[in-house]
Amino acid sequence: RMLSGYRPTNNVQDSYKILDLEEGCSLDDVRNSYHNLAKKYHPDSSSGAADSKAFIRVEEAYRVVLSDLAAKQKSDAGEEEEDQFKSKSLQHRHYLSFEGVGIGTPSQREKQYRQFRVDRATEQVLEYRQQRLESRCAGSDLSRAMDVRQSKKVKITQAVERLVEDLIQESMAKGDFDNLSGKGKPLQKFSHSPHIDPMTHNLNRILIDNGYQPEWILLQKEIRETIGLLRKSIVAARRKLGEPMTLSEQKQWGRICEQFAEDIRKLNKRVDNFNLVVPILSRQMVHFSTDKEILRARKNYEAVVEKDSGSDTKGSEGEEGKRFGWKSSLLKWLKL
Repeated sequence: RMLSGYRPTNNVQDSYKILDLEEGCSLDDVRNSYHNLAKKYHPDSSSGAADSKAFIRVEEAYRVVLSDLAAKQKSDAGEEEEDQFKSKSLQHRHYLSFEGVGIGTPSQREKQYRQFRVDRATEQVLEYRQQRLESRCAGSDLSRAMDVRQSKKVKITQAVERLVEDLIQESMAKGDFDNLSGKGKPLQKFSHSPHIDPMTHNLNRILIDNGYQPEWILLQKEIRETIGLLRKSIVAARRKLGEPMTLSEQKQWGRICEQFAEDIRKLNKRVDNFNLVVPILSRQMVHFSTDKEILRARKNYEAVVEKDSGSDTKGSEGEEGKRFGWKSSLLKWLKL
């Protein structure tokens, strides 16, 4: 219809009457009325009032009403924009442009404002160059004096270092350092460090004398001791059970594994706390796996059982050797 230049025959008022609507209704009301009438008159509907001609009139009326509502909305929007522009338009706004510089027409004021900006930029550049030259002159004199003093210090220190190094090498060649009292012993624990101030050095010495250790070191030590005790305890618990295990012993072993898993979970929480306070990223720890630890305990148990069985067989062979050793020695003597 749009391409063929079709124009509906209904006017606006008739279209509203066909849709059972009044002028000034909303878009939702128009759509709801059209849907209800389309369900009623559409030829494919199962209603008894289905009529193709009535459905065409309803559709034409619906299109006319939609176009009328769209035109009204455009006119309302245009009026609102005009009202907003009128309310927001500034009185004497030409005095607010060009930073209040210049007089006359807008074009004359624009030229005057451009010249004003050029003059202002020129003054700023001149001031910056003057400040830079003054700072260079003041800094050059100071830097020259500092360079002279520093070069003298470097020459003196280098000469002294060469002299001291020569004396040390000469004494080492003579063997003067062979009989020193501290030879082969570690350096003092509280030797002065040139990288920290004396106050921090004294505080560190007091803390170490009183057995202070950082929190992350204590946590690391605690975690290692705890996992060691858990590993020993689960191996000892497995050794108490028989081989092969009975049904009751299997249930007991299951309870032991559940308790071991709970202990590992608590230990992993300590690992999380340790990773939060450790200052070195490479020192962070990973979580302990319950399955891997149980498998490790089984391997340790099997190794212990094999070791015990090997020692028992060696002991029995030694007893048999002691028991029958005098008979073999007697037979050898008779042969001789």
